[in-house]
Amino acid sequence: MSNFPSPAAPALVLSASPVLLVAPGRGEDLQVRVSAPVTAGPLPIIILAHGFGSSLDGYAPLAQFWAAHGFAVIQPTFLDSRTLGLSPEDARTPNIWQFRVQDVKRVLDNLELIAHSIPGLRLDHSRIAGVGHSFGAQTTSLLLGARMVAADGQLGENMADPRIKAGVLLSAGGRGGKDLSPFAAEHMPYLNTSYAELTTPTLVVAGDADYSPLTVRGPDWFTDAYTLSPGANGLVTLFGAEHMLGGISGYLVTETTDENPERVAAVQRLTWAYLRSALYPEDPAWPNAVAAFYDSPLGRVDEK
Repeated sequence: MSNFPSPAAPALVLSASPVLLVAPGRGEDLQVRVSAPVTAGPLPIIILAHGFGSSLDGYAPLAQFWAAHGFAVIQPTFLDSRTLGLSPEDARTPNIWQFRVQDVKRVLDNLELIAHSIPGLRLDHSRIAGVGHSFGAQTTSLLLGARMVAADGQLGENMADPRIKAGVLLSAGGRGGKDLSPFAAEHMPYLNTSYAELTTPTLVVAGDADYSPLTVRGPDWFTDAYTLSPGANGLVTLFGAEHMLGGISGYLVTETTDENPERVAAVQRLTWAYLRSALYPEDPAWPNAVAAFYDSPLGRVDEK
């Protein structure tokens, strides 16, 4: 990665957690972490949706990098987090995917309160991005415009939020129907997804060694959000990457089976560059990053 252009030198980052948001009907308040650089605002915002079982403490390699390079990063802890210990028999469990979407919208509704958690923090409400990994990517995709498909083939509720102007989907599951494994079809009907309605500018990041028990297809399933969506205009395919994309979920995590610091660095910089250019169209960060990544042994970038 030595020839990869670096953003400006990292800034000092301040982080506050848990910031509590009152959440009637949820069963408990929503906990979030906010991380931001000690620089003048207003700052663009990334809402980072964690994968199944993680929490506001996850994904430090991404959250820290983005915050050190000019973003305010907000990380909710969803009800499926291992830190909350929700029972599979809990009445909320079948609707976890809906609670997740509601949680992100609750964050959007409370940006002023969240900003007060760090003295002097100023947020740019006109420049908000949604990023998610795995289950978090499914959550984020719905906020970007993707729709659930019911058993009768009808599209589910439109949950898109126009306040989110750009997105990044990391290891996002593909379409449902016949592409789902029997287990996923039975236990995870919310994975029946239509990407045809996702029109928000989005970058999709997938590993070409990400074999999932949720689909009868291979790793190309994780590129569906790009190939089937009119909004997704960029695809990063990482060679040899599995579901954790080299270790994005943490610095010392046992679930990473394809640990690769250079791969994580590529995810950090490419996602940062995409969101910079998506939220600030005059910023050439993304085309510059694509040019630098050309012919990289780490992967490739496709655009449409």
